[in-house]
Amino acid sequence: MVNGIMTSDEQKELPLTEHLRELRQRLIRSLVVVVCLSVLAYGFIEPIFKALSIPLLEVLPPGRSLIFTSYPEAFFTYIKLAITTGVFLGAPWILYEIWGFVAPGLYAHERRLMAPFIIFGSIFFIGGGLFGYFIVFPAAFRFLAGYESDILSLYPSISEYFTLTIRLLLGFGLAFELPLILVFLGLLGIIDSKVLRKNRKYALLGAFIIAAIFTPTPDVLNQTLLAVPLLFLYEVSIWLLVFLRK
Repeated sequence: MVNGIMTSDEQKELPLTEHLRELRQRLIRSLVVVVCLSVLAYGFIEPIFKALSIPLLEVLPPGRSLIFTSYPEAFFTYIKLAITTGVFLGAPWILYEIWGFVAPGLYAHERRLMAPFIIFGSIFFIGGGLFGYFIVFPAAFRFLAGYESDILSLYPSISEYFTLTIRLLLGFGLAFELPLILVFLGLLGIIDSKVLRKNRKYALLGAFIIAAIFTPTPDVLNQTLLAVPLLFLYEVSIWLLVFLRK
């Protein structure tokens, strides 16, 4: 065992129950880290709440604000925000546990990629959330708020708004892990750069399908704002696989 990660020989000797036990232990450790970071984030929940409210508040008419319509609604919304913050802050540790579980199936020279896997995986995940917040959210919420009229008034509740916001933040974060997933599949020998090059047309279709799922509006512009970065990351994955192969 090296740095808490079993070698491939040790891994091969383990029965299925031991693999499941190791997976459970790593999941529990990841959960403990996320819980601890969520408790820490709750101490700063007001600034977090205000920061995530900005994209909507900027498109609401003057004097409007978020509302809550039941006593526990604000409390549970704060809890969800704290947990989401804990997930983003705990991304490096979660990726470390993922690497620790799958690394025994890699060659020795591939296991040396642990640090880049964790660093770039965290950057992509957090970067995806930031991309959604700064680029997609303003355009999307401006579009949705545009339906207000003389007979329709927008009074968004915090549970509905933050449920959507949290889903989008996590969705963008996971979507931006595309290079990490493709490179990892390449290391396992499942795909290579040639396969990715041949399937660019399917990548184009897949990028817009993912964009349609994660963006909250049917607006083509908003969907393109996510699809284009995904296609760029797809190309980055091809060049990374070429580099690693060399």
